[in-house]
Amino acid sequence: MLTTTILEKLHAFSHHLTFNPDSPKLRRETMAKTIQGSLAIEANTLTLDQVTALVDGKHIAGPRKDVLEVKNAINAYHELYAKDPFNVQDLLSVHAVLMHGLTEESGSFRTGSVGVMREQQVIHVAPPASLVPHLIADLLAWVKDAEYPMLIKSAIFHYEFEYIHPFADGNGRMGRLWQTLLLSTWNPLFSYLAVEEIVKDRQQQYSEAINSSTMQNNTAPFVTFMLQAIDEALGGLSPGKMQVSPYVEKLLAAMGTQTLSAQEIMQAMGLSNRPSFMRVYLHPALELGCVEMTLPDKPNSRLQKYRARLR
Repeated sequence: MLTTTILEKLHAFSHHLTFNPDSPKLRRETMAKTIQGSLAIEANTLTLDQVTALVDGKHIAGPRKDVLEVKNAINAYHELYAKDPFNVQDLLSVHAVLMHGLTEESGSFRTGSVGVMREQQVIHVAPPASLVPHLIADLLAWVKDAEYPMLIKSAIFHYEFEYIHPFADGNGRMGRLWQTLLLSTWNPLFSYLAVEEIVKDRQQQYSEAINSSTMQNNTAPFVTFMLQAIDEALGGLSPGKMQVSPYVEKLLAAMGTQTLSAQEIMQAMGLSNRPSFMRVYLHPALELGCVEMTLPDKPNSRLQKYRARLR
């Protein structure tokens, strides 16, 4: 069963020494892949390299609207994980950031009727605008209280959100974003998992799963699709691909079970060039999560020491 397979992979990550979801590099890469994947579904033309440059704070040449969509998404992700996934006002506030300058109704539920088109044919008419606030409030309350696994609930939420189509624009990207928040609140690893990249590569199947669930009046096709996407995304983030370099192995051997300052580690390794030691040995070990700081909130403290994380 897919849920069992996913849970087993999540368990493996949580016990793997060399996988560090707090890695700044991993966070940046995941944000770029997630944003590029989700926006590409909405016809944004920017490449992963261009989105990565924007995530890194660089300027790029590109269509104004496409660049604005990416910048808005970056700002939304910076705010996302401080939000309550079951709070309607938080959902509206993230939509305001995500759609700033892109629609006059950013941060507000739609006031008119909407339908979903395919090849100039209406395939879904969303509920009346007057019902939207109550439907979204009820949906979030259900996700919070229902006794289903979050893997299942988050996918059902995603489908129902698209069915309600609560906004004049931005429904697809908000549905994907909010499912990520729901999953990340349940398991922080999902903050670093680019499921949207898989959905982008399976865009036709994504649309077909939504349509099948609507036609069958059953969320099962869409839930199955999303579980497959999550499983594939986890497979692409295999901890086996994140191997410890010989330099980090040497560092860990010198440290053993001791808690040491940088200078003490260098002495144990017979090294004298501090910048080279930090660049080649210590920083990669911290990046991988093999070594942790005793004062993580004060990385430059003169009292800072380091210890190896136990396997």
